[in-house]
Amino acid sequence: MGGNEAINNNPSNANFRLSTHGSDWLWTTFCIFTVSLLIMVAMAFRRPRGMRLFHQIAIVVLTTGMLAYFSMASNLGSTPVQTEFRGRGTRQIFFVRYINWLITFPLLLLELLLATPLSLSDIFTTIFMGIVLVIMGLVGALVTSSFKWGYFVFGVAALFYVWYILLWHAPRTGTFAAGGVLRRGYMTAAGYLSFLLLLYPIAWACAEGANVITVTSEMIWYGILDLFAGPMFLFLFLYELRDVDYQSFGLQSGKYTDKSAYNTRQADAPTGSHQNLSRTSTAPSPSTAPAPANGAERV
Repeated sequence: MGGNEAINNNPSNANFRLSTHGSDWLWTTFCIFTVSLLIMVAMAFRRPRGMRLFHQIAIVVLTTGMLAYFSMASNLGSTPVQTEFRGRGTRQIFFVRYINWLITFPLLLLELLLATPLSLSDIFTTIFMGIVLVIMGLVGALVTSSFKWGYFVFGVAALFYVWYILLWHAPRTGTFAAGGVLRRGYMTAAGYLSFLLLLYPIAWACAEGANVITVTSEMIWYGILDLFAGPMFLFLFLYELRDVDYQSFGLQSGKYTDKSAYNTRQADAPTGSHQNLSRTSTAPSPSTAPAPANGAERV
């Protein structure tokens, strides 16, 4: 025996289900996510420590997508749901896809909005609406009656809020940290992602919603969108940030362990005080603390 045996090894009892060709496409998408993840890890290690935030968010997104597509290519992470249209029967609904989106979509929004002068409260609300969008899609896909379209409307309403923030509110709130270069990069990435977000509800309506297209066609459609909204978007956005000084964001982390500094302090400390030294806080006192960096005052 040879070839792709995922469908035979993990069969689905749904009437409308994934085909072997659909599984082949999902394995291809899995490989693209895996290669993209390895490239992103290499890019992250080339950044100075404490200045890898955007790359590390991208790593989480790509890792989650890779695992989700491994599951779907293996014909796992799905359940049969009674269809509303195209006759009576059940359709294979991949809930693992929504788990993927529930993690990755808020992180994509965070990646994008951290480059803007938006307040943390605006960023939090936008991420929440992104979560609402994904959950409404999942619940609607699992509902067997016409009430699923109510959840579809709720999800689209949340999507309109996300569009409002990405395309209108964020570009007009304050001054971008690195000036015109960063603003142009943000507008390019935000417009790109917003266009892709328009295509997801259309795919849902044709697939989980109205059962118009086959499960294999659904996988191809969503797979293309996820590749453009995942690896391609992340590489595009990070390319736009290539000449931006991370110090301008006020996001540099000092939480990692500086072993050389720690060893120096241990050597200079009096005998018997090493144990206490490890518990000594290096944080400045309130009276001597430096002023917060740009963006640190976001509330």
